[in-house]
Amino acid sequence: MIISGQYTDLFQRRTFPAEIDIRDGKIYAVKEVATAPDHYILPGFTDAHIHIESSMLTPAAFGTMAVVHGTVATVSDPHEIANVCGVAGVQYMIENARHTPLKIFFGAPSCVPATEYETSGATLDADAVQLLLESPDIWYLSEMMNYPGVLNSDPEVMKKIAAAVATGKPIDGHAPGLKGVAAQQYAAAGITTDHECVTLDEALDKIAAGMQILIREGSAAKNFDALHELIRRHPDKVMFCCDDKHPDELALHHINHHVKKALRKGHNLYDVLRAACVNPVMHYKLPVGLLRPGDAADFIIVNDLKELEVLETWINGKLVAEGGESLLPHQKATVINNFHTNEKKPEDFSVNADGATMIRVIEATDGQLITKEITAEAKVDNGKLVSDTGRDLLKMAVVNRYTPDAPVAVAFIKNIGLKSGAIASTVAHDCHNIVAVGADDESLCAAVNALIKCKGGIAVAQTPTEITTMPLPVAGLMSDKGGTEVAKAYTKADAAAKALGTKLKAPFMTLSFMSLLVIPSLKLSDKGLFDGNNFAFTNLTL
Repeated sequence: MIISGQYTDLFQRRTFPAEIDIRDGKIYAVKEVATAPDHYILPGFTDAHIHIESSMLTPAAFGTMAVVHGTVATVSDPHEIANVCGVAGVQYMIENARHTPLKIFFGAPSCVPATEYETSGATLDADAVQLLLESPDIWYLSEMMNYPGVLNSDPEVMKKIAAAVATGKPIDGHAPGLKGVAAQQYAAAGITTDHECVTLDEALDKIAAGMQILIREGSAAKNFDALHELIRRHPDKVMFCCDDKHPDELALHHINHHVKKALRKGHNLYDVLRAACVNPVMHYKLPVGLLRPGDAADFIIVNDLKELEVLETWINGKLVAEGGESLLPHQKATVINNFHTNEKKPEDFSVNADGATMIRVIEATDGQLITKEITAEAKVDNGKLVSDTGRDLLKMAVVNRYTPDAPVAVAFIKNIGLKSGAIASTVAHDCHNIVAVGADDESLCAAVNALIKCKGGIAVAQTPTEITTMPLPVAGLMSDKGGTEVAKAYTKADAAAKALGTKLKAPFMTLSFMSLLVIPSLKLSDKGLFDGNNFAFTNLTL
């Protein structure tokens, strides 16, 4: 088979008319010719770090949507499902991914659970991680979120790192805010990447320490504007990633969004494509084609090098998307789950004031995972601490989904913006207990119970009796439906949440990170309010 067009050679950094000879799914030869059709042939895009579970799609369903945007591969950390179902969850992802031609490369989750201060559905110790790393289906050690454990040479952490080094597989990092000597120590342990940088100075500091930086632009965390200068200054040290991508956004774009945005900011085409295509393949040693003779025929055809409208996506020499439509059929997914809590009562969410007048409050920021700790005067009603919608101080709850009668953990949060009702989700990093925010205890309880009934999903309680629910039967994280159907259902739930008053761009994505203890400053686990700066529990009242 011969494919003709304007061939973009990312290694010679030139574009020329060519005929590409494809045989048995591989590039057999590239021949420069005098003329060729006026469309452009590029290597396909690779997402260098993503949790597929956050798309609320199984790997196969994710692949059906992603290929439309020119994605041919992902580097995927399955630690979301691992926190729910353990090694069985990782194996589920691997097996399901066999039903899509999208090349999905999984890592061995390094931090399950991320901390000892929360309840997870499973634990992966160093022995379990080592067994995973020895599998040919595992390509790297996933993000080492326990950076204090690295800096303090925790024996279990160091054993996991040693296992990755012994198997010759890269080690991903996760160290928000780490700089200077601490960043150097973290990198020296063998950590090769970081996707948590929020400032250019932090990223440059980590590059100086020997790390590669993943520029993240997902549904919740958006760091592209702060970091894009790296493309010009260190084109060999950057990759593009989404980290987390909700289904409504995946229906619109993927890594092609990063590419277009970088080009609009004036970056060199070949530097941009190096970050989107070449660097992740080289760093993780992936069997993904880069348009060289002998490579797998993984490529895209675009209309031009400015708009970059993806006309066709090819993987292993087969056309998988054309004209903005996926050619991949939906594969019905099997279900795996771990859900054992009982329905709650409104009084389970009540908190005695006990004479307190001041409270600690989680201050969320749209587009960021990092929170701040602020203090505020408590609103007290009949001796109970309650939400104050007038000041946007809302009650937040985390419900243990793995233990039937565990007490509900409660705190207060600012910048969610609900004027009434409640929202809840079992997509709650990283242990995926039930996280909810509401204007009153009755609505909170109703939203939580809706998820308990369907064993996971997202819910909006417009009132205690009017509830919009999107079930996620696969581990309480993913739907068993196709991408288009899931995107529509999520869009409906998102609209219902915004109708309650929130101004957040992605309220459920923001909510999902409010229980992620390894990112400062103040978060809530099922065991209580947690100070991420001091890595210890703290009191709600002052």
